[in-house]
Amino acid sequence: MSGADMMGHAGVLDDVSRETRDRLTAYADLLVRWNARINLVSRPDLAQLWPRHIADSLQLAALIPQGARVVDMGSGGGFPGLVIAMATDAHVTLIESDQRKAAFLREASRVAGVRTRVIAARIEAAEAGPADIITARALAPLPQLLQWGVRFLDKEGFCLFLKGKNADEELNAANADWRMAVTRIPSRTDADGIILRLSDIRRVTDHNHASSGR
Repeated sequence: MSGADMMGHAGVLDDVSRETRDRLTAYADLLVRWNARINLVSRPDLAQLWPRHIADSLQLAALIPQGARVVDMGSGGGFPGLVIAMATDAHVTLIESDQRKAAFLREASRVAGVRTRVIAARIEAAEAGPADIITARALAPLPQLLQWGVRFLDKEGFCLFLKGKNADEELNAANADWRMAVTRIPSRTDADGIILRLSDIRRVTDHNHASSGR
């Protein structure tokens, strides 16, 4: 029995094409094998690979316009960026500072038959974009995500961030330095989860710093 079968994918693939199903299954099998050497997913979470990680990432696919340029920050084991690449025709760039995880992302892209660009660098040092969409999952609080991601984002672009029950607190914290249009999309995989779609993002001008020349 394959790793994908063991991880209980029933129901997750009901609404995807056969091609996407085959890609995701090959990816899941590879991840299970590599996870014995590299901590791509925690051991307790491995038993919930399909519903907790793949399905959670897969729900973003419906929000990606055709042919979009996507930059995924802190891609790790491929969530959500590599899953998006397998389920859409988006041009996906994956940023991951861990060299071993970056190697996995390249191999997983090859095995799944999708073209991605993998940048093995820290997010703040990465050269990527301009992107139509910035994505991230389980990476950092929202103010930090905006600090990292806005420089990659095209003027008309938007962010899709998978967040949990503290999303409103993070939005309040971000409002100290940022203004943006916020759309809250309920998660289909987590009762406490939400997808934040952020557009028209701009930094609040700090008049005190501007006048002092800092």
